[in-house]
Amino acid sequence: MKSAGLQPTTVTYGILLNGYCKIGRIAAGLSLFKEMSLSGVKPITIMYNIILDGLFCSGRTVCAKEKFHTMNESGIPVGVDTYNIVLSGLCKNNCTDEAIELRIEEAKDLFATISAIGLVPFVVTYSVMMTNFIKEGLLADADDMFLAMENAGCAPNSSLLNQVVRALLEKCAVVKAATYLAKLDAKQLSVEASTISLIVSIFSGEGKLREHVKLLPMKYQPPEMFV
Repeated sequence: MKSAGLQPTTVTYGILLNGYCKIGRIAAGLSLFKEMSLSGVKPITIMYNIILDGLFCSGRTVCAKEKFHTMNESGIPVGVDTYNIVLSGLCKNNCTDEAIELRIEEAKDLFATISAIGLVPFVVTYSVMMTNFIKEGLLADADDMFLAMENAGCAPNSSLLNQVVRALLEKCAVVKAATYLAKLDAKQLSVEASTISLIVSIFSGEGKLREHVKLLPMKYQPPEMFV
């Protein structure tokens, strides 16, 4: 493009950056990001979101955190979508127990920052926090986050509740999962196919939680249990 005398625009760089990150070519994405700045094209929020997501997905957490700091320092608008990417990235990368504890605390601080700077967390934000709390066995923290969401007037949707139910079942927290299944019913929300599939697989036949099936609401107990 440049050889033809054409100057790449913000849109051009955005398309290329998204393509590199989607196929895992993070080094090329970073190089393009640097080239863009040197060319006088100022990165916009969505470009930072793309590179942050790519870095976290590739496990380059330190670099992602540095890029997020640069974004804040440069005055680029940081929205809830950006915070969701960073929160998810901080929580999902595998690391030692000590590092996990530090990252969870870091995620809590970052979540608190969202409201402190005048932004409003939405369902995805709460979902990221809750599912990762559950993953690390912090069930009370997950419940507190759910209560905070409701108190803030943010109504849980089917996606959030299904994700929470699956996360709890994967941690063998059957009683707690049953509580959130009841919330789905109370709000007349749908149980997703992936949730039903998980219930069937772990409570039927040789499933690892078969002996605890009676803890589920009757309607969610696999039919074979009554044969």
